[in-house]
Amino acid sequence: MEDLSGLLSRLTPEQRAALNALASSPEARRLGERAGNGELERAVRSGDPAALRSAAERLLSTREGKALAEKLSGPKGGHG
Repeated sequence: MEDLSGLLSRLTPEQRAALNALASSPEARRLGERAGNGELERAVRSGDPAALRSAAERLLSTREGKALAEKLSGPKGGHG
């Protein structure tokens, strides 16, 4: 599995700007607060895909997670 810095190094400047804007959004901040219990971090560090999927699904099922997922998917009817 590639590390985060490797993934980030392959992003274009536009992609980095979009990712930074998304990470700074109110939804992302609230979602980060919800993830404060460390479940998602533990799942990532464990490398267990099932644990990561479960933690992500729990976070994305929240109001903030749904709003963030909608932002990630781009404009309605578009392809991002």
